[in-house]
Amino acid sequence: MTKKDIGLLILILVVGAVVTVINPRFLLPINLANTANLVGLFGILSMGEAFVIITGGIDLSVGSVIALLGVLFVDLIANRGVPWMIALPLTLAFGALIGLAHGFFITRMKLPPFVVTLCGLLIYRGVARFYTQDGTAGFAYGVSFPELEFITAGRSFGVPNSFVAMIILAIIMWVVLHRSVFGRYLYAVGKNEDAAKYSGIRTSRVVTFAYVICGVLTALSAIYFAMYTRSISPASHGNFYELYAIAAAVLGGFSLRGGEGSIIGVILGTVLLQELQNLVNLLGIPSSLNFAVMGGVILIGVLIDQQWGTFRNRRKIIDAANAMPEATRK
Repeated sequence: MTKKDIGLLILILVVGAVVTVINPRFLLPINLANTANLVGLFGILSMGEAFVIITGGIDLSVGSVIALLGVLFVDLIANRGVPWMIALPLTLAFGALIGLAHGFFITRMKLPPFVVTLCGLLIYRGVARFYTQDGTAGFAYGVSFPELEFITAGRSFGVPNSFVAMIILAIIMWVVLHRSVFGRYLYAVGKNEDAAKYSGIRTSRVVTFAYVICGVLTALSAIYFAMYTRSISPASHGNFYELYAIAAAVLGGFSLRGGEGSIIGVILGTVLLQELQNLVNLLGIPSSLNFAVMGGVILIGVLIDQQWGTFRNRRKIIDAANAMPEATRK
């Protein structure tokens, strides 16, 4: 764990202690289980966003992708008669294709990630609404998928399976990001894409694969959210979820400039974000202020990141100056 991760963990414990003192219901098993479930749902999504942010990019379309792929998944298994064991990998493939398209437009057509994914946000939401004719996608009365429901919305020994899935994925993504050549390439591209390109790294492929990973994890998150809500209104389902993902990544130490961050950090960022949301609910603060809380969290995270970056640059300059021979400094 980095110093940022340790600091974030301490902050989570302090906030948890304060919330418990204010409202002891915070430690009730049902509240902890519900919070863990939301951490799992948003943690999977946030890890995908983090892989994009580390390259210096951003994906604003993940909320709309969750709506579109959630609608498609529900329609496949509930109305089209497609077995869920086929519909699940098919939905993940759709997510990969969306990520591939984003990577193509960003790396080959040289469009800014902000523009590409903002257009995606509008397109995917519109397609989802058109697909359902602005209706609600859901399961008919009595329709059940026991195995799928256990995997996505069930619990093992009282722990939500969505949280278990997030932990398993976090271990895999930790190995990919911190113990693989591809992970080192991601950091290099985020730090300085031109330098990475001149050093022989195929930066276009690295960036494209980052968006593919984001697309696949978003698709998986879409399946979990669909089974959690069991009813999807494409006009509102997944709205502003991209903000949750970005906020969790920024809180977890992922710099919007790229080249920084850790998987442990983004998980801790998700935990802190859901803890704050839980605080809002337990204190009886109007839910309409949720987005205000989230906006403040993102702003504080960016300010801390900016000040930390400035401080590190100054330290590097001072250390470099101190390392110079005295005659050279004169």
